[in-house]
Amino acid sequence: MIKVNNHIGTIGISTRYLRTLISQTAESCFGVAGMNIAGAMQSMKSFVKKNKAANKGVLIRQKDNKIIIDLHITVTYGVNVGAITESIVHKVGYVVTELAGIEVESVNVYVDGLVD
Repeated sequence: MIKVNNHIGTIGISTRYLRTLISQTAESCFGVAGMNIAGAMQSMKSFVKKNKAANKGVLIRQKDNKIIIDLHITVTYGVNVGAITESIVHKVGYVVTELAGIEVESVNVYVDGLVD
């Protein structure tokens, strides 16, 4: 649960909701072929559950009233990786701020793979 204090009071938002929102937003960007499993916890969950999680490849950390997002993606061969990552950073930051009402400190995009 991510808890944020604002002028109205304390707001709690499910990390599962945020991860799914962020994952869907990143996957909708041009050139993104998919999300990759990130971290030991997601690896164990995918191994035990044997299913594709809708929110894999997204790690969220909270710092004060802001969040830091780490994304692990696979991109399509032949596209400009710099343009893709810049697009993802802006789009994810905007969507999280507008839909969830949480200020984003940074979005870190890690390109883990390349597909044809």
